[in-house]
Amino acid sequence: MATIEEYARRPREERLARVERTPGELADAVKGLSGAVLARRPAPKSWAAVEVICHLRDNEEWFLERMTLAMAMDLPRFVATNPDRWAEERQYLTNDAAPALAAFTRRRGETLDFLRTLGPDGWSRAGVHADSRGRRTIEEFLSVMAWHDDNHLDQLRRALDGRP
Repeated sequence: MATIEEYARRPREERLARVERTPGELADAVKGLSGAVLARRPAPKSWAAVEVICHLRDNEEWFLERMTLAMAMDLPRFVATNPDRWAEERQYLTNDAAPALAAFTRRRGETLDFLRTLGPDGWSRAGVHADSRGRRTIEEFLSVMAWHDDNHLDQLRRALDGRP
């Protein structure tokens, strides 16, 4: 799989198309599968498909919030998140995949609407992560989102195949 840096070298339209496809690809991957199949972990420390969907849903909210802050403020500081802690605290494994996927799809639509309204200067607006990621522009967020989607689509497909 490509690195975030390799995604960053791709044209913006290609990265936008990548993130636009994700909701449909997720829906296709889980179509007709039972809750039990979607909640099956391929290994004790690996996420089940429903956990991947919940992670994407919750992370999408953070992506949009951070980009919105970058537009509203000069170099806002972003708090660190812990996806494994979210999975435990928010009980991802007990979530129903269908509403989680619907929420992700809605949130992704909101993110795409936001990105499509950006003018040339908007893409260079940035914020600073409290952790080691440092300064990140909205353009860079798009690269991260494209990479993140491919990474978790692969993780979801492996989980469904029973592979960690």
